[in-house]
Amino acid sequence: MDLTLAQSKQIIESTLAAQAKNGFKPMAVVVLGVAGTIKASESQDGTSLLRPKVAHGKAFGAISIGIGSRALFERAKNEPFFIQAVNSLCDGALVPVPGGVLVRNSDGELIGAVGVTGDTSDNDELCAVAGIEAAGLVADTGA
Repeated sequence: MDLTLAQSKQIIESTLAAQAKNGFKPMAVVVLGVAGTIKASESQDGTSLLRPKVAHGKAFGAISIGIGSRALFERAKNEPFFIQAVNSLCDGALVPVPGGVLVRNSDGELIGAVGVTGDTSDNDELCAVAGIEAAGLVADTGA
């Protein structure tokens, strides 16, 4: 099973609603399907040039390794050579900080990932989780 385009758009809409509700800085959101392909992506006015790539890197790292980027962040602190090697295998596309959240269905099956960036990593993750849960899906941060 994979995320649908409709679910992906709902995740983005709800993620950006959480951003607005909390008064966070402008965000970029990328939603990937289970195979790592982009399902949907949006950047708010005022985001910087690299924000979409950072959001993609958070989601791509999570879906590629199969753990939320919060867990990748912890692993980077404890095993920096592993993360460096994996990032090299990903052609530098891995961003191992919170804000990359796996998406699971109600049965626990992995169906995609969401990457959010623009504010602090913790706030990015908070918005991603809110977006995923608002779509009726299960967020897995790797915590």
